Amino acid sequence: MSTSLVVYLSFAGSAREAMTFYQSVFGGELALHTFADFGMTDAPAEGVMHSELRADDFTVMGADAFTEPAGGWGRGRIHAAFMSDETERVQGFYDRFVERGAEIVAPLEKQVWGDLYGELTDPWGVAWMFNIAAPGGWAESS
Repeated sequence: MSTSLVVYLSFAGSAREAMTFYQSVFGGELALHTFADFGMTDAPAEGVMHSELRADDFTVMGADAFTEPAGGWGRGRIHAAFMSDETERVQGFYDRFVERGAEIVAPLEKQVWGDLYGELTDPWGVAWMFNIAAPGGWAESS
């Protein structure tokens, strides 16, 4: 078995909406499982206990968390980052996020290290970074 790092996001009751949004951005197959599906009675029946979006070569997972995590919702900030040399594909992700209401933190544009880079925050407060490697650029050699 190999090891992989997967983005697993927690939402305050909006996992279904968020994961459907991500599917509209990334494509792929989305599986949603509710608390009721697993016979759990101590959480809202239609709340998402687990979801998985498989989009070609990466996976985004998510669930509803109806209690505030230790440290609070705003403690620290995690960025989901795309590091790629696939300009059209990653530019498409960025553009679809923007078209669907994500807030531009940094526009996707050429940076001093030679790559295209941009940042967005989606409607659920998840931060997304996009770095598209320029031929011979810094990210390509990393």
